[in-house]
Amino acid sequence: MAGRAWTGDDPGVLVDLWPLFGLAVRTPRLELRLPRDQELAELAGIAGRGVHHPGERPFLTPWTAGGPQDRARFVLQEHWRQLGAWSASAWRLGLGVFLDEQPAGNVTLRARDFPVVREVTTASWLGLEHQGRGYGTEARAALLALAFDHLGADAALTEVFQDNHSSQGVSRRLGYEPDGISRDARGDEVLVSDRLRLTRDAWRSQAHADVIVTGYTACRALFGL
Repeated sequence: MAGRAWTGDDPGVLVDLWPLFGLAVRTPRLELRLPRDQELAELAGIAGRGVHHPGERPFLTPWTAGGPQDRARFVLQEHWRQLGAWSASAWRLGLGVFLDEQPAGNVTLRARDFPVVREVTTASWLGLEHQGRGYGTEARAALLALAFDHLGADAALTEVFQDNHSSQGVSRRLGYEPDGISRDARGDEVLVSDRLRLTRDAWRSQAHADVIVTGYTACRALFGL
C-alpha cells in the first residue's frame, strides 16, 4: 500500500492505516469523502428526518420502516459494516455528500472481483431538504468520474424502480441505457426495477463538469489495483 512509512505517532495515522480517509472527489458545488464520526452522526440524522416523502417507496431499502432513530441507526450500521467487511475482491465505498462542508446525503460505489470484471454499481440518497436542486445528478457524475477516469471501470450499473421518476431522470441525463429488469422481494411484495448500464465509451462521449479527485493513488491496493 502506497504512503508514508507508518510510525504510529503522527496526526496522519488514520489515513496511513486506511487511505480511503484521504480520498476526496470534488465538483463545483460538492465534495464526496468518507465522513468522520461527528459527520456520520449528522448524516444519520438527515436520513432519520427522511430521504423521501411519506407514502412513497422509491428505494428497496425500507426508509419509512421504524422511526427516525431506527433509520439513523441503520445509516451508522451500514457505514460501519461496509468498512469492516472491505476486501480487494468485494468492496463498498460509501461516501458522504458535503455541501459547503455540511453533510447532505450519501453515495455508494460497490464492486465484486473488480480487477477482472471492471464493473461497478452505484446507489445514492439525499436528505429531503437537499433534493430538487441538481445535487443528485452532480454527486452521481462525480462518483462516475472516480469509477471511469481513475479506477478504470468498463461499465457502471444501477437499478431503479420503474416509478422512481427522479432517479430515472438522473440516469437518463448521464447516458445510462436499458439493461433488462430485476425482481426483488420485500415481504410478500415483488418489486420490479429497471436495470441500467453506462459504458465507459458512452461516459467519455459526453461533456461533464470538472471533477477533481485527490488521495486516489494511496488507495489503489484497497481496490485490488
